[in-house]
Amino acid sequence: MREITVPPTAGLPLQSADLWPWGAGNFAQLMAGWLAVPEVQLECSGTSALMVALRALKTLKPQRREVIAPAYTCPLVALAVAQCGLQLRLCDLRSDTLDMDAERLQALCSEQTLAVLPTHLCGRVADVEAALQSARAVGAYVIEDAAQALGARSDGVSVGLKGDVGFFSLAVGKGLSTFEGGVLIARDPAMRAALKTAGHTIRFSPWWELRRSVELLGYALLYRPRWLHLAYGKPLAASLSRGDWVEAAGDDFDDHIPQHSLGRWRQAVGARALRRLHDFQRTTAEQARMRVEQLKDCGLDVVTDATPAAQGVWPVILLRLPSQRIRDAVMRAHWGDGSGLSLPFVHVLPDYGRYGHVLASACDDDVSQARDWAGRLLAISNSPWLDDARFAQLLSVLEGALLQG
Repeated sequence: MREITVPPTAGLPLQSADLWPWGAGNFAQLMAGWLAVPEVQLECSGTSALMVALRALKTLKPQRREVIAPAYTCPLVALAVAQCGLQLRLCDLRSDTLDMDAERLQALCSEQTLAVLPTHLCGRVADVEAALQSARAVGAYVIEDAAQALGARSDGVSVGLKGDVGFFSLAVGKGLSTFEGGVLIARDPAMRAALKTAGHTIRFSPWWELRRSVELLGYALLYRPRWLHLAYGKPLAASLSRGDWVEAAGDDFDDHIPQHSLGRWRQAVGARALRRLHDFQRTTAEQARMRVEQLKDCGLDVVTDATPAAQGVWPVILLRLPSQRIRDAVMRAHWGDGSGLSLPFVHVLPDYGRYGHVLASACDDDVSQARDWAGRLLAISNSPWLDDARFAQLLSVLEGALLQG
């Protein structure tokens, strides 16, 4: 009997009742209540939400052109910044956390800086205070990239509220999914008004909505233990057979980022599924707590939240292995076997090569510590479909890799 294919992240499976198009309630209002914020702004993707935020800030400070982000982040950040006519600058990481190095960040910030993007990578809560301090010193804004952290909290409130703007993604595998979707939040009413103005020109696209609706139906059908090998396992195996880790990790993006409004049916699906998200995240958090203890007991370096008052979410459990050689050996042997191993991103942004034309001068930024992180990180899925027996097998593999290393 075929072992099930474990998804790379803990996404909330949809139920057939979620697909009913009527009577779900107002998704934006329900999401605002769930996050305990006055209101949210829905966009067609997390990347589109970032672009709306950048355009709003450009309107407020049109003379500024630079955006600072961690060197180890999703390539879509670089594409979004370029599509907004701005220049990305890359900040190296600290040696002990995935946060941007405070000294490097301070040196990068200038009167040209429009925004700084602290990132809650893989649900781990970042230290936003350091970014705020550097940004405020030069009059720049802070956008919290919480694309992978819907439901995470810091000091008792949702991530995304310490900065000027925060955004979340509703893409596949991000917890709650409308296949693609984005959520913008802001503390200040004036900033919320600026975001609305920036998003006002985005129109409904029948073509894109039809495509995303069909994709969401496919997700609802195939994101099941029995069928996931068709939607995820086989394409992954094909990419790995070609030695294409970038494609296998899903890091191969087109330059152009579509922007259109989020259709009513997909909003209704999201509204119904949202009612189950809290219990699902509580279950995955408890699973992660137990497994993190086991991993640490074996001497493995588990990436945790940057601040003690944080409560991150757990789509994956991030590990930093002792060397890239050990990490790569584990991935070559087990990435394609359906056990839930993956990479957050394959490279730091300059090392992809294919994004050099949008990075421009950012290719020359010093990112040596981030490059070390990129070479040593791996992610273990925190999906409930990764049962205790298969997790124990993974644990044995990782212990063996440490001993051989």
